[in-house]
This record gives sequence, structure tokens and C-alpha cells, in this order.
Amino acid sequence: MKKVLLMAAALLLAPMAALAVDYQEGVHYTVINDGPGTSKPEITEFFSFYCPHCYRFSKTALPKLEARIPKNVTFNQSHVDFIGREMGPEMSRAFAVAHQLNVEKTMDAALFSAIHEKKQHFTKREDIRALFVANGVAAKDFDAAANSFMVNAQIAKMRRAAENAKVSGVPTLIVNGKYRVETGAIKSYDEAIDIALYLTTK
Repeated sequence: MKKVLLMAAALLLAPMAALAVDYQEGVHYTVINDGPGTSKPEITEFFSFYCPHCYRFSKTALPKLEARIPKNVTFNQSHVDFIGREMGPEMSRAFAVAHQLNVEKTMDAALFSAIHEKKQHFTKREDIRALFVANGVAAKDFDAAANSFMVNAQIAKMRRAAENAKVSGVPTLIVNGKYRVETGAIKSYDEAIDIALYLTTK
């Protein structure tokens, strides 16, 4: 009976112990902005369709993050253009177009799959356009969005955000526009999520 009570107590205390983890500035996270953070808590994932780690994050960690994130915390994604050579900026444009056309879930999965599963080699915008069309997007809608003011503005915003956050590798999680989760100190994506969620409360 005593053993059962001890086990029950250990199980009850386990979540509290997890919350009490001492994440340290300069080890688990870096302050990238000395000013105030965003007005509302948010987590932003910087990623690239060309990054195999980002592909694994999207398959394994992202569903866990989306399931655990509190309702008061916003989750955003931002594509970086420094991977993929001349196609890096085109993939950022593809990401922005998908958002503009409200097909981001479909096209994010399709682009990741084309690159990492089917080993498709993209060499020009028309290759990306063909993938959008194959996934149900009208060619004229892609063309109109690809050169639109809204898409160009989002591309510029993503580039500025990556520069301001000093993002040099992906996937990278930025919290409240103020903290960068440091992947060098973590053992798994689950731990990165734990740190990001912790930082939303700071």
C-alpha cells in the first residue's frame, strides 16, 4: 500500500518537476532583443523546404507543438531564403503564395514531399508552379499571387525577421520576438518545444 501511494505521489509530482526545469539564458535560449517582446505571446518557426531537419520537424514535432500550444499563444512560420541557392528565394515566394491562396497545409506538405521523398529537382519558378497546379491550384491564380504586392511584402517581412533574429540555421524557434531557442543545448525536438512553451510565459 505504501509503495502504491509513493508511486501515485511521484506521478503527481512529475508534471511539476517538468515545469520547474531551470532553463538558462545563454545555454538553452538567447535574448535577441533588449526591448519589449511582442504584445501577445507567440512562437515563430523559421524553416526551409530544403532543410531535412525542418522536414523531420514538420512530420514529428510540429503536430506535438500544435497540440500543446495554449490558446493564447500564436504560432507562425517563416521561410528563410539562404538555403537552396537561387531557389531559396523562390521557395520563400512559394510559401507566401500558398498562404495568400489559403492552401498552405496542402502545399507545405507537397513541397516537402517533392524535395525529400520524391527527390524532385526544382530549377525555376515554373517547376514550383507546376506542383501547385498538380495540387489543384489554377495556374492563373498562382501567377497573380506570385507577383502580387501582398506576396512581395510577406517575403520582405520574412527576410527582415530572419535578419533581426540572427537566424543562421533552421529549424529555429523564436519566442515573443525576443528569445531564440538554442538547439545546441537540447537533446530532442520535444525539449525545444518545452523551452519554447516555457519562454512564452516570460
